[in-house]
Amino acid sequence: MKVLHVITGLGIGGAEQQLRLLLNQLPTDSSVVTLTNPGAVARGITADGFPVADLGIRGNRDLGALPRLTRLIRDGRYDLVHTHLYRACVYGRLAARLAGVRTVVATEHSLGAHQIEGRPLTVGARALYLGSERLGTATVAVSTTVAHRLRRWGVPRDRIHVVPNGIDVPRFSYEETARQKARAELGLPADAFVVGGVGRLSPGKRFDTLVRAVAAVPGARLLLVGEGPERDRLHSLAGKLGAADRVLLHGACEDPPPDPGLGDGPDLPALLAAMDLFVSTSEDEAFGLAVVEGLAAGLPVLHVTCPALTDLPADSAPGARQISGTVADLVTELTMRQERFTAGEGPRRLPVPPAARHYDISRSAEQLMSVYDHALRRNGGSPERPVRRPATPEE
Repeated sequence: MKVLHVITGLGIGGAEQQLRLLLNQLPTDSSVVTLTNPGAVARGITADGFPVADLGIRGNRDLGALPRLTRLIRDGRYDLVHTHLYRACVYGRLAARLAGVRTVVATEHSLGAHQIEGRPLTVGARALYLGSERLGTATVAVSTTVAHRLRRWGVPRDRIHVVPNGIDVPRFSYEETARQKARAELGLPADAFVVGGVGRLSPGKRFDTLVRAVAAVPGARLLLVGEGPERDRLHSLAGKLGAADRVLLHGACEDPPPDPGLGDGPDLPALLAAMDLFVSTSEDEAFGLAVVEGLAAGLPVLHVTCPALTDLPADSAPGARQISGTVADLVTELTMRQERFTAGEGPRRLPVPPAARHYDISRSAEQLMSVYDHALRRNGGSPERPVRRPATPEE
């Protein structure tokens, strides 16, 4: 089966890194085209052995990108086109139709209750989304929560398939040596109580509430992993609260790195190992991948909302606790947990819960292949195709 993945950009982000993980699990002959920004994740995908083409789109109204993408799809003789993220879905579905590819699958990674990909939902954005959705064959929702949102929008039930995000669970196994090394490199005291968060530094993630809460708990440290437009504001806020020396804004972290042997600082599992408590303050999530990663690392987790856990039985993540997300609530929680940490109560790490193992990336790949097979049969095609895996360096 020959598949082209079309994505809006390949800078460091959840959808982008999820695509890279999937490519290494799918038994397909896969290629990737990015509309713009062939960044760090593009380099990682290329290092994995998958070709990446940059369409070089110059903005939302760059209509010349459509014939370029159409030619690329037609020349590649693809069996299926899989689109990721809003702009890629709009361009990719139409281009696939013009190129004569009848089977188009789209993954909806970032549809929140009031935003899509961090931007407010508008009537125009919704209309364009629904108009282009009709050109596709199937729409993949990364959680049941997103599937319900799509149905409320008007996407037909029989076109929606739930394929959750996945993680490479074994990569997040806790290692004491990784913790010690990461703390030394980051300048975090070995005995400090470190609160952590991972995600894009954007207003919707509400990391400012976490900064305020940590600032109000003497001795507590905060390690935030991510980049975004809120970085300077969060840094300034920590300074105003007198906690600049206790708030570390680490920056983005590609997971997995394109070359683990380069030694460009701690990777994501090592950064999670350096933490003692994981907190997600976002009120509007499509899945909650960072929470699942925190659980896989054995961390106790506080979260405001996490569809990934809502979709599972309540006992699937005993180390996770839902909170209101107010500063006062967070201060209470952090104070209590810091006291336990200082007193040496409880293990440093919890057992990996069923929730984390449920979202193993290999399971997600198997489910996605079922969607591919169903979509091809729906259009009269056959899923039985020769498969070419990417060549390894030894080959």
